[in-house]
Amino acid sequence: MNLRPDQLTAQLERPLAPLWLLHGNEPLLVLEAADAIRAAARRQGYDERETLVVGQGFKWDALTLAAGNLSLFGGNKLIDLRIPTGKPGRDGGDALQRYITTLPAQTLTLITLPELDWATRKTVWFKALSDAAVSIELNAPERERLPDWVGRRLATQKQSAPPEALAFIADHVEGNLLAAHQEILKLGLLHGEGTLTLEQVQDAVLNVARYDIDKLRQAVLEGDPARCARLLDGLEGEGAAPPLVLWALANETRNLATLCAGRDAGQPLAALFKAERIFEPRRQQAMSRALSRLDQGGLRAALMHAARIDRIIKGLAAGEVWDEFLQLTLRLARRP
Repeated sequence: MNLRPDQLTAQLERPLAPLWLLHGNEPLLVLEAADAIRAAARRQGYDERETLVVGQGFKWDALTLAAGNLSLFGGNKLIDLRIPTGKPGRDGGDALQRYITTLPAQTLTLITLPELDWATRKTVWFKALSDAAVSIELNAPERERLPDWVGRRLATQKQSAPPEALAFIADHVEGNLLAAHQEILKLGLLHGEGTLTLEQVQDAVLNVARYDIDKLRQAVLEGDPARCARLLDGLEGEGAAPPLVLWALANETRNLATLCAGRDAGQPLAALFKAERIFEPRRQQAMSRALSRLDQGGLRAALMHAARIDRIIKGLAAGEVWDEFLQLTLRLARRP
């Protein structure tokens, strides 16, 4: 059974299922969900807990042994299995499939994984696991939903803030949800219940945003020039390597140019996405929106611009690399 994250609290009020699976790209949310399940297990009489962390040299017999080693006093047991890499290997995949076919009595099993790629989601072991377990995918909120996420977190400590204050917090904690959580807790300590002002938020919130190249690519596709400029400033300040930034922008531009040429030749976008191995629905939607405002001429000009930046990085042409990055992203993010 697949659950949405917002359904977890209600589910934990019921008798717990014997198998739980948590995975996603945001460690804070995975950790909070796991803590909630462990707390519910304690309330429902799972007094014993054994934690297994799958790493190099891990013996999968340990999982079977943990399930068999019940308490002498006959209590219930929680087995907390963590696979930090998300790659159990062939032996691990086989062991997991055997384990879930005969789940031990008096035992609750919690399995946590990181963000999973497309190939892992297609494996036999993961399909079997997700079919048998109560499964929850916990991903960080998208940038446009981050202010709402901050607002809900503030509401749990009986605080609220105007939209401009929520946007300010989101801008300063982007890509760093753990820091966002800490900043929200700090606002709860500094100020009492009630509505926070923009000035109070500005005085309290540190700039803890973590900028990364993938977010820059996303901002380009979504046609958000202001965010592109802010992300580039952050990447430059954090000492990001210009060749990596250029690779990301050039690769995105080439993908768009290929899709644009195929679309103009009458090919359906679904087939083009499959040919370019672009499977994630959100990414497909973002590229579709980008293609609606870009044409082949503009994309060819962008590729030539990227080639010029490459010569600047190599010292073969004059220019300021980060200024050129800004001009390139603005070219790609422009709206009609």
